Amino acid sequence: MLVPLALLALGGLLASLAPRVLARADWPDREPVLALWVWQCVVVAVLLCCALAMSLSAAAAWEAVRGNVFAPAPHAVVEAYALGAYGSWAAPLAVVLACGAVWTAVMLTREIRASRAARRQRRADLLVRSPRLPGEEPGDGRLVLLESERPDAWLLRGDRTPQLVITTGALRRLNDSQLDALLAHEQGHLRARHDWLLHSSGALANGFPQVPVFAAFRDRVHHLVELAADDVASRRFGRLTTALALVELNESRGVFDPCAGRAAQVPGRVHRLLAPAPRLTAARRLRLTAAAALVPVVPVLVAFVPGLRALG
Repeated sequence: MLVPLALLALGGLLASLAPRVLARADWPDREPVLALWVWQCVVVAVLLCCALAMSLSAAAAWEAVRGNVFAPAPHAVVEAYALGAYGSWAAPLAVVLACGAVWTAVMLTREIRASRAARRQRRADLLVRSPRLPGEEPGDGRLVLLESERPDAWLLRGDRTPQLVITTGALRRLNDSQLDALLAHEQGHLRARHDWLLHSSGALANGFPQVPVFAAFRDRVHHLVELAADDVASRRFGRLTTALALVELNESRGVFDPCAGRAAQVPGRVHRLLAPAPRLTAARRLRLTAAAALVPVVPVLVAFVPGLRALG
């Protein structure tokens, strides 16, 4: 049995079918945290298929790699994989998959560097618009107030304490509870480390644009992290307050116009807060969580089946 081919076939099946199945489901917007978990499990399963196929192909092609991969295994286990039957295609396949792994690391590094450069630029722009006072240390204070008529607010991450940047226009439009909801929304992003999800999904989608699951993963992550942060704010300060804060911040940007483009997701978020669909039952959430956790286990089982049979 050529296990690497089976793993690649499984990875291709997951990469093509998973986005369609999840797109047809009616629960992801109701359970964004669960949906993020399911997406991560699917992507990890696809990556595991490639990594395991690369390891077995390399083991079949080169004796040195085989000794490391199967070092603790009995001779019967090595024989069960029939590595000698893989033929001349094992080495090219291992090289191609290794290049894919290196390219993924390069894209992730580039994504993180670009994000850090953009963050440094925003901090530099912030210093120009809001210079430090004499004796003020960098990063002092969790709130930075900018003079601007445009209502806007964002969380500026850094090496020290993240800072919430808010304009005077936003202060004039938001009341105290709406400001608290806005802060809770941004803290929800920070505590869940949504930035790492965005970096990872962006790196995979930009590095492999032809793979449907990676492109869908990036698009859905951008949407779902906002819904998850909305839920964090609404649980603390109410759905109406959070929805009004979204409206006040975004109304002047034209996001509620019919031709708003990608920013048109804001009206959907507001509608979701004002007219929430019922959540899934706890039992169904548990079943979906367990089922998603089993998805990355399937490639591992496929890779280990010959060895387990030999041991059995």
